[in-house]
Amino acid sequence: MKKQLIYICLLLFFVVKHAALYANEPDSAYIFAYSSGKNDHHNGLHFAWSLDKKKWTTIGAEASFLRSDYGQWGSQKKMIDPFLFLSPTGIWHCVWSLNQEDGAFAHSASRDLIQWESQSYPLVFAGGNCLSPVIDYNKTTGTYQVIWKTDRSAKGYYAVETKDFKMFSTAKKATVVHNTKVAIRLSDGNYTGTVHKVAWQILENLLKKQQLDAYKGKLNSERMVDDVQRFASLTPLKGNLKLDEHIPARKISDLLIGAFFEDINYAADGGLYAELIQNRGFEYTPMDRKEWHSLTAWRTTNRETVITIDTLSPIHENNRHYVTLQGKPGAGIVNEGFGGISIKKDEQYNFSIYARGKSGQLGHLQIRLIDGHGNTIGEKKTKKLSKKWEQYKLDMVGNVTISDARLEITYSNDGAVDMDMVSLFPKNTFRNRANGLRADLATTIADMKPRFVRFPGGCVAHGDGIDNIYHWKNTIGPVEQRKPQRNLWGYHQSFGLGYFEYFQFCEDMGAEPVPVVAAGVPCQNSGHHGHELGGQQCGIPMEDMGDYIQDVLDLIEYANGDRKTFWGKKRAEAGHPAPFNLKYIGIGNEDLITDLFKERFTLIYQAVKEKYPDIEVIGTAGPFYEGSDYVEGWDLATKLNVPLIDEHYYNPPGWFIHNQEFYDRYDRKKAKVYLGEYAAHVPNRASTIETALAEALHLCNVERNADVVTMTSYAPLLAKEGNTQWSPDLIYFNNTTVKPTVGYYIQQAFGQHAGDTYLFSELQLSNHDEAVNKRVGKSIVRDAKSGDIIVKLVNLLPVEIDLDLSTMGVANQQVNATVISGKPTDQTAKPVAAILQLDRCKLSPYSFTVFRIPVTK
Repeated sequence: MKKQLIYICLLLFFVVKHAALYANEPDSAYIFAYSSGKNDHHNGLHFAWSLDKKKWTTIGAEASFLRSDYGQWGSQKKMIDPFLFLSPTGIWHCVWSLNQEDGAFAHSASRDLIQWESQSYPLVFAGGNCLSPVIDYNKTTGTYQVIWKTDRSAKGYYAVETKDFKMFSTAKKATVVHNTKVAIRLSDGNYTGTVHKVAWQILENLLKKQQLDAYKGKLNSERMVDDVQRFASLTPLKGNLKLDEHIPARKISDLLIGAFFEDINYAADGGLYAELIQNRGFEYTPMDRKEWHSLTAWRTTNRETVITIDTLSPIHENNRHYVTLQGKPGAGIVNEGFGGISIKKDEQYNFSIYARGKSGQLGHLQIRLIDGHGNTIGEKKTKKLSKKWEQYKLDMVGNVTISDARLEITYSNDGAVDMDMVSLFPKNTFRNRANGLRADLATTIADMKPRFVRFPGGCVAHGDGIDNIYHWKNTIGPVEQRKPQRNLWGYHQSFGLGYFEYFQFCEDMGAEPVPVVAAGVPCQNSGHHGHELGGQQCGIPMEDMGDYIQDVLDLIEYANGDRKTFWGKKRAEAGHPAPFNLKYIGIGNEDLITDLFKERFTLIYQAVKEKYPDIEVIGTAGPFYEGSDYVEGWDLATKLNVPLIDEHYYNPPGWFIHNQEFYDRYDRKKAKVYLGEYAAHVPNRASTIETALAEALHLCNVERNADVVTMTSYAPLLAKEGNTQWSPDLIYFNNTTVKPTVGYYIQQAFGQHAGDTYLFSELQLSNHDEAVNKRVGKSIVRDAKSGDIIVKLVNLLPVEIDLDLSTMGVANQQVNATVISGKPTDQTAKPVAAILQLDRCKLSPYSFTVFRIPVTK
């Protein structure tokens, strides 16, 4: 509650400060609404105020009270020419242009200019563009008119009518335009916007909001680099930690610590998926990446070799492209792998290829592993080829350890040969699964002891546009029949790692599978990709939603159905006769909670609950811990009685320090929380002692609120060095090495030392300064299986803490502990074993400590 008290005191300060002036303050003022357009960023709705419309004062030079959330990051999300309008009902409406191309404008509404509803982007002018929209109102009909200009027509101006900003008439030529925008000079330049006379209280609220946000921003931006000044006089501390038996213990979910896998940063192909051949099916296209094509990652062995790509007679319609090789004996192709192929001496690799002889006398394929100089390090040949597509398999062994090998395929005879689905797999995969996972990466994930795995994303799940939505049915069955597609993050998804493999991985780790499907809309950051709109693109058409909902229901049948069901039989045929016992399914991923989202989510949710009432559906509350999507997402979850809701936020370390009571305030009667994506971010996006300790502090507070938060997962999980779209990530890797971060070891510690009951405790320090106390975290839980009491302690201070835990009432006064510590900028810290005395437990500066107190028998 301390945080709330600070905010209340801050507001009271401003009230008291101005109380003496209330008697002679005006009852109204003027506000000017505009977008700055600095550096063509058009960075949101700003306000300035005046008493006489001559002298204007900005309300926070950089404060934006509303930002556009349309389209892709970087090139879109601009608020261009906003127009603010006060309706007769007291509702403020704001419309603005999205860009210079689209036939839609943006709209949002607010009662107080501070809290805004979710935005909408109605497509009203297909084939044209909507520039500088304005609002007019017809008192007689109670109808609003949105008017815009266009450079796509000689007629110039068009308009639509609406009563609710949800349903719009057909666009017609506008004859009268009531544009009330004015140009005003502010301290940093000239701007165009709208002027409104408002009650003084409205202006006062805007000022307070800006001041409060600035104050919170200052708190959240606190960094450990400033601790030298912040705690200049601080000396080593003493303290006492004891259990508080007056507060009943809280049950902790057995799913609290999990893992979130998304195919970002080359996490799947070239990463967790153990396939060593890149573009094995010749399916790369410029849609994946503009410079890519069917022969990306391939080259010929010599100049005489002629290779072409064909689609006339493929192995399967979902895998259309294949290569035709022609030349003299010895002609061939070479694959470079994903930046090289990692080979370990004397280990076995499984090679396979689909091939057929096309002309001439039939011969065999010679398969060689070669080093960078062309030297052979492993070699085998197939039997004589057939004239029909046939799969050929070989076991290969390398005679050296090398990180950048190549795979060479040559043909023994004259004539042409067709080839497709070239594969090289280490035999040693995680749990020795066929078509399996890279053993070292999968083991590193498993060592976190995740109780669940969320897959396949993230933004990948709902895709970059409607045509890019992730469809699970494309990812199952024989790999040559799976339908690959463009990855939202700018590369290719072969779907060799598909839903069957995800379910299998979860089972192999003893983790609950948590698949996430799109809620009938693509990613809110989608590009156009041939559609009139970017963003949600109006969602899957309602006439197609029945089929899409059936796909979601079929997924549950695939996971849980027996052999007598259609999709249960498919799973059994893939090698898993028993059900996967799916219990959870996510619908949506940090979406804009628009009307079209609500409509589609509700249909999917109700269909799942009707057919599978035991399946727990996880809703979504947008990408932030506050704002319109967060509010609307929670409101929808409450209305529909959704059992779990997925929250996401990436915040600076200061936020985690100053929001330790974040979940204390949650309504215990509403949906439980799945904290599906979170991390502490510093400007250089590194995973350091500073970020890791902030995350540890947050998890301590989450464990205290385990009656609300039942699941958590850090994001993202994996990143391949040199192929990273997002940082920080939990685990970095290259072709030969896995590199866990400091943050990984925090997640591992909480996963390996999870409890099922939270025990309340009281911590007393020799220094009572609030800034000091906020930087010491603790969580004490009990593990019913072992009977152990598990203690987790976080010291975010630059001084040692000498803590007395002897009053916890346990006989054992010496314990084995694990400590992670270092300088705040340290990126290489690892867990270190230590022995602690409970009566003088010394916590190193900037450290995390975890230990178990064994039950006394």
